[in-house]
Amino acid sequence: MLTTLRRIIQDVSSTSDFKEALNIMVADTARALQTDACTIFLLDRRHGEYVMFATIGLNPDVVGKVRIPIDKGLIGLVGEREEPLNIDDAAKHPRFIHNSEVQEDIYHAFLGVPVIYHRQVLGVIFVQQKEQRRYDESEEAFLVTLATQLAAVIAHAEATGQLTGFFDSHIQKKDREAVYSGMSGAPGIGIGKGLVIYPLLDLDAVPDRVPDNIESEIALLESALEAARQDMQLLSERLNPRLPTEEQILFDAYQRILDSTGLGQEVIEEIRRDNWAQGALRCVIQSHVRQLLGLDNEYMRERASDLRDLGRRVLSYLQQHKRVLPAYTDKTILIGEEISPTDLAEVPEGCLAGVISTTGSSISHVAILARAMNVPTVMGVSDLPLFEMQDNDIIIDGYYGQVYVSPSATARAEFQRLAAEEKKLDVSLQVLRDKPAVTKDAHRVILMVNTGLGADIGISLAAGAEGVGLYRTEIPFLMRERFPSSEEQRVIYRQLLSSFAPRPVIMRSLDIGGDKPLPYFPVKEANPFLGWRGIRVLLDHPEIFLAQVRAMMRASEDYNNLRIMLPMITDVSEVDEALRLLRKAYNEVLEEGCRVEMPQVGIMMEVPATIYQARALAKRVDFLSVGSNDLTQYLLAVDRNNSRVASLFDSLHPAVLRAFIQIVEHGHQEGKHVSICGEIASDPVAVMLLVAIGFDSLSMNASSLSRIKYVIRHFTKKKASKLLQEVLSMESAVMIRCHMELALEKAGLGNLIRVGR
Repeated sequence: MLTTLRRIIQDVSSTSDFKEALNIMVADTARALQTDACTIFLLDRRHGEYVMFATIGLNPDVVGKVRIPIDKGLIGLVGEREEPLNIDDAAKHPRFIHNSEVQEDIYHAFLGVPVIYHRQVLGVIFVQQKEQRRYDESEEAFLVTLATQLAAVIAHAEATGQLTGFFDSHIQKKDREAVYSGMSGAPGIGIGKGLVIYPLLDLDAVPDRVPDNIESEIALLESALEAARQDMQLLSERLNPRLPTEEQILFDAYQRILDSTGLGQEVIEEIRRDNWAQGALRCVIQSHVRQLLGLDNEYMRERASDLRDLGRRVLSYLQQHKRVLPAYTDKTILIGEEISPTDLAEVPEGCLAGVISTTGSSISHVAILARAMNVPTVMGVSDLPLFEMQDNDIIIDGYYGQVYVSPSATARAEFQRLAAEEKKLDVSLQVLRDKPAVTKDAHRVILMVNTGLGADIGISLAAGAEGVGLYRTEIPFLMRERFPSSEEQRVIYRQLLSSFAPRPVIMRSLDIGGDKPLPYFPVKEANPFLGWRGIRVLLDHPEIFLAQVRAMMRASEDYNNLRIMLPMITDVSEVDEALRLLRKAYNEVLEEGCRVEMPQVGIMMEVPATIYQARALAKRVDFLSVGSNDLTQYLLAVDRNNSRVASLFDSLHPAVLRAFIQIVEHGHQEGKHVSICGEIASDPVAVMLLVAIGFDSLSMNASSLSRIKYVIRHFTKKKASKLLQEVLSMESAVMIRCHMELALEKAGLGNLIRVGR
């Protein structure tokens, strides 16, 4: 059964046409279960009806026409129950609906399974048989398993707007709005034209493009094919004395494949369908690779990798002939599978309206840089059809992590209104730059910035930051191909310390591992988030730690505004050992003749164990800083970079708030400064709860400073404390968030609610 399931999914994956995929699935399923009929109905939520989409065994002429109300018939019952329905004679069931057009009178046995994705019923797949019988457990298990695979296919079609097109066939594809979901990388609204960038020599990443001149593209292809054939000929001649006969024959076969009457002819036909040579080559190669992988013959399956290699070889010549430079517009939405900081830097100043990446997370390099540049960004949009995004009208909602492709006039008007409001708000808040974050009843809160790039410095100072609450020292390490030398580190750190002096700068020691592996220091682990990372790496490699903290201390000479923070602390013994090494480094720096003070040392409170040892830890260090992102994901067992469960990540969860309270109380009992950094610190909906809990400082992205300051200056500490007591009686993050949003609305700050999401 597992082999059969794999083959069905492979067959379905071999086509990009949604309707064809469903037709393949019903045919393969009926064949696998040796049953007489298989049918798929999908739910049209707007009209509250199940619509027949594909069938084998029933009347094919009524596909797309037969509609069953959501609360009627056996199909409606399967959807209501959200579990399989297995009966031996369907016609005798009280919910059976007779429909003469469907032509199912000859069938008795019925097994229906709901298709569910992320708790939502998307449709029903069912099989039927002429004889009266109940399908056995293995058949039911097979269909249930298949339905889970079908759910992903349907969800993708729904996200890309294909379902809307089938439900409303009068709407043209080019005018159809599609909405894709990812994760917020940088807040804001971005409106512009899509520009797809892709790595060279990566055939699978090449997008589709309408060619300027079809005949020119064909000429480029023929030249590239000829060059690749010559390569194969030279390789064959060079290796001929050492190759067995069967391998020599293989080289001959490769040359024939590259002939303009073979593979070349197929690519030419694809070019004539209005695709440029590189995109046409990708389509043809991928099609043949899928066919080879679907064969039972292992030898032929292995030839798929050979075909990919031939495709890359031809692609390299195409790209040598025609290196297409990005056509930036004044409102460019940069789109790619993996966008680098270099890609952002290459966009002309003032032209970058937004960034979309199909991979990555909110802490990817590009997301950090985008936040520093104040460019709306959505990461991890895995369902985005990259090949179709070029020159499309696109809207990015960086607050909710959503992407709108070919947006409707209504959506465009609404987002333009929101963008205008956002710009107006930013201008109005500039007057707060040099004013303190103080409540109406005179409670003072220090606002600092999170940073990791030199580009952040000017932006942070211009925004009125009172210091750096978190400097991610791993960023310079991640952007190199080797460990930076101690002197290279000193130069980087000194620039930051001098720019902010006399304001304090908290530098987190190297925090690698987990989702931040160094390419030149690879660590392969089954569960990296619970593995060798943070302080664990540094204590196991004291030479790395000592070199870094010595560079920090030497960089602080004359300024003495350095603070050092230790990441991923779990146990007091780790702090004790780290402090021993820090004192050792300090003495060595003094011996070198540097006139520096011993910097204050703090720890990141991001592992749940530290909640219950907060007081013992506070006794050993000068300050505590809550890393809300990691602490939340560890407390809730939610990987915030996993789009399937990212919606469960919310630092306003009651358990998380109580953890914050306990840490602050224990830190203050020892007379220590307690700060918080992470996404919650830049959330206007949450900020007054953080003030009420008693955090001494909040650290956030520079773009959020003025908005958070605005909220703080509109409330009293007394009102904040009252709100905290109210939410502590609530049982879910949703209730708490709604309550705080209402409080902002009542205070006349409703325009900031979107920013908090």
